[in-house]
Amino acid sequence: MPTETTIDKISRFVDQDVTLTGWLYNKRESKKLKFLEIRDGMGIIQAVVGINDVDEDTWEKAGSLTQESSLRISGKVAKHPKKDEYELHVTSGGVEIVQIASEYPITPKDHGTGFLFQHRHLWLRSKRPWALMRIRSEVIHAIRTFFYEDGYITFDAPIFTPNACEGTSDLFEVPYFDDIAYLSQSGQLYGEVGAMSHRKIVVFGPSFRAEKSKTRRHLTEFWHIEPEIAWFSLDDNMELMERMTMFIIEWVLQKCRPELEIVGRNIEFLENVKLPFIRMHYDDAVIKLNELKPKRIAELEGELKTTEDEARQAEIKREISDLGPEFEWGGDFGAPDETLLTMPYDRPIFVHHFPRDIKAFYMQPDPDDERTTLSVDMLAPEGYGEIIGGGQRAEDHDFLVSQIKKHELPMETFEWYLDLRKYGTNPHGGFGLGVERTVAWLAGVHSIRECIPFPRTIGSMYP
Repeated sequence: MPTETTIDKISRFVDQDVTLTGWLYNKRESKKLKFLEIRDGMGIIQAVVGINDVDEDTWEKAGSLTQESSLRISGKVAKHPKKDEYELHVTSGGVEIVQIASEYPITPKDHGTGFLFQHRHLWLRSKRPWALMRIRSEVIHAIRTFFYEDGYITFDAPIFTPNACEGTSDLFEVPYFDDIAYLSQSGQLYGEVGAMSHRKIVVFGPSFRAEKSKTRRHLTEFWHIEPEIAWFSLDDNMELMERMTMFIIEWVLQKCRPELEIVGRNIEFLENVKLPFIRMHYDDAVIKLNELKPKRIAELEGELKTTEDEARQAEIKREISDLGPEFEWGGDFGAPDETLLTMPYDRPIFVHHFPRDIKAFYMQPDPDDERTTLSVDMLAPEGYGEIIGGGQRAEDHDFLVSQIKKHELPMETFEWYLDLRKYGTNPHGGFGLGVERTVAWLAGVHSIRECIPFPRTIGSMYP
C-alpha cells in the first residue's frame, strides 16, 4: 500500500511507492508519455505517465485531466540524476480523479494584472503568489518570534475606535449603534496603555486608511506591527528597528530561499545588508536630496534621448516630473524623494528629527530644536521607501492638551489617553512596520498589492 505524503516530504521516499493528493497544475504530453505537474499546496512535482508502464484506464484518466482538476496520484519516487529535484513515476491504477475542473480562466499565457486581481481567489494558486504568501507568512512568524524572544507581550488594540490617531481626514467612519466609530488607522495609542502596564508590548493587527491614493505603496487595509516601550528613547528606537530588521532578513534568507528564487529576487543584495544602517538627520537629508536631484534628472534626460521604447519614455518623463523642483525644508518626503535618498546605499537608512508640522500630534518635540521632533522613518533601499515610522511620544500632559487643540481633535475622546500623562508619565516610544511594504522589499516585488492575499485599494474591493 503506497504511503500518503506531501511534496515537501517527498525526498524521504526515494524508490518507494507513495500517494499524493492535489491538483493538476500543468500538463505536457506526447504519444508515449504524459508529464503531469501536480501541486498539493506544499510544492509542485512532475508525475510521469508512460504508456508502457500503466494500464489503459490509467493512461486515459491521465489524458482526461484538465488544469486544476483534483486527484489522488500514486507511483514510485525517483530523484533526478542531475538536479536536486524529484519526480513521481506513475503506476497502473495510480490516477484517481476526484473532480474534472471546468475550463480554468488562468492559463500559462500572459494575463494583465487587472484580470489577475479580479481572479485573485484563483490566482493565489499560481507559483508567484503562492511563493509570496509563504514569504509573507515567514515574515510574520519572524516578527512574532523576535518580539517574543525579546520579552514582549502581544497586546491587542481595538479595531473600532472613538478617536483618530492622526486626525480623521483619512479614516473610515462607520455607524456604531447610536454613535459614530472609526476603523483603526493604528493601534499605537492603545499600545501606549500596554507599555505603561507591561513596559514593552507589541500590537499586531489590521489598519485602515481612507487615503485616495493609487500608488504601488498604498492599500486601504494593511497589517501593522507596532511595538511600544516605556522608558525608551529615539536612539533606542533605531537600535530596535535595526535588530528586528536584520532578524527578519536572516530568517527569510534561511526559510524562503526557494520562494525568493521563484519571484526572481536578487538574493545576493539581501545577503549583503549589514549593520549599522545609515543614520541621517532630516536637515542633512534635505541637503543630500537637493544634491542628488539634478544629477538624477540629468541621467534621466540622457536616457530619454537614447531610448526608443515608448513605455520607458513615459516612465522617465513621470520620474522627472515627480522629482520636481528643489526640496524645501519643512516638507514631507514623497515616494520619489525616498527612492532618490536611498539610491546610493546598500542598506536601509534612518531619517530622523522630522519637522513638527508634518508629524502627528503625539510626537515628542526635540528639546534642542523646537522646530523638530524625536521621530524617525526607516527607508528601505532599492526604491522601496518607508517601511517603518516611529519615535518618542509626547510625555508632558499640558503639551499634549495643546497639541490636541491645535489639531482640532475632540478632547473628550482623548481623556483616557491624557491619563497616561497624569499617572506616571515617562519617556516612551515605539514604531509601526507595514507588513506588506516589508514583504515587497524582501521579495523584490514592485507593488504591495501582491503582498497580501486580498488587496483593498481605492478602486477595488473584489473578491
